[in-house]
Amino acid sequence: MILGAALAAAMPLAGAAETLTDTLISAYRNSDLLAQQRAVVRASDEDVAQAVAALRPVIALNGNMTDSYRGDISSTLSMTADLLIYDGGVSRLAIEAARESVLATRAALVEREQNVLLDAVTAYMDFRREVQALDISQNNVRVILRELEAARDRFEVGEITRTDVSQAEARLAEARSNLALVRGNVEVARAAFNLAVGRFPGDLAPPPPEPALPTSQAEATALARQRAPAIRQSQHNVRAAEINISRARAAMRPTVSIGGEVGYNNRDDAFGNRDFGAARLGINVPIYQGGRLSSLTRQAVANAEAARAGLLFTASTVDSEVARAWSALQVARASIVAREQQIRAAELAFEGVQEEATLGARTTLDVLNAEQELLDARVVLLDAQRTEYVAVYGLLAAMGLLTADHLGLDVPRYDPAIYYSQVERAPTELGQRLDRVLRAQGRE
Repeated sequence: MILGAALAAAMPLAGAAETLTDTLISAYRNSDLLAQQRAVVRASDEDVAQAVAALRPVIALNGNMTDSYRGDISSTLSMTADLLIYDGGVSRLAIEAARESVLATRAALVEREQNVLLDAVTAYMDFRREVQALDISQNNVRVILRELEAARDRFEVGEITRTDVSQAEARLAEARSNLALVRGNVEVARAAFNLAVGRFPGDLAPPPPEPALPTSQAEATALARQRAPAIRQSQHNVRAAEINISRARAAMRPTVSIGGEVGYNNRDDAFGNRDFGAARLGINVPIYQGGRLSSLTRQAVANAEAARAGLLFTASTVDSEVARAWSALQVARASIVAREQQIRAAELAFEGVQEEATLGARTTLDVLNAEQELLDARVVLLDAQRTEYVAVYGLLAAMGLLTADHLGLDVPRYDPAIYYSQVERAPTELGQRLDRVLRAQGRE
């Protein structure tokens, strides 16, 4: 993909500056939030295993020993087995609902992955902006120092008054104060980078070219409706809620089960020892439970209505996120063009005012003001460039495309289907097998 190629082209050589690709890879590998959500997905997988287990035999070994008041001692050892034959479809529907919940948590994992990567992009661009702002502020101090020295020289020869010198001294103090503030902003951005990426930044390279995007907001919105993980999560929640309505209604049907028991009874009395065994067929028909089953049905219907409303709201939220990112991107691009023109004009104005000041046609304050306008324009341009790039990746996230797969990141992929395929069958011994699965997923 175009984006993957752009990021791959930015991969550093040994000793080169850190690229955006490096940052995204670190964020993906180091994120505790991703580890947390993966564990949530695995916990949801276990709901499927537990639902499947309801249709499997239940075997138990029982033993007891009793001592009566007459001193008779007896012990019993037995094994029981029970199997559900028919429950009106409750267990089958429970499995289907659990599977939909698994798919919903997987969509939530994709959403979390996008948030982690977007936070990494934001931290990358924020730190670069603050470092560049620091360079501008340091240069501003140097420029004002030269202006102050020139003002003092001109004061010594009587070309300007002491007021001009004081104005330059005041502007230098202000520039040094601003420099201290910018240095603090760099440290704040550095800490934010560490939080988002899992390590502190090195020297950051310029970001790669922007990825290809849809040509219109309508196209971006249509793609988001298809790919956004938040919408997919809500869709699976709706399906699970609708299945739960059928589960609640199926609970009103009879259940049928079969079972058996074999055992050995050792009685220390005249009856002696004896083996025993029995088979049973159980039928349970709900007749009256105080309105509980009807209440559960109404509750399931209400939950389904809430899930459908949640889906509609989520779709509207995704549309809003696309619109916000698209608007921010257009505004930032327009601002960049305007600020670049402003900087070119401010540079010419500053140079002209400096020349005029040497001829006595301009005051020191005029020079300082021109220099301040140039400084402000450069800082605002940094903000616009940062906003544009973050908006691009925010738009990718809104469309459901800010993933390790779409970006082509060279990281071990976490495949939730691998763990699910192991627990879905609900085998009796899973410990070592699941340990191998988790190691293969990069958790150990």
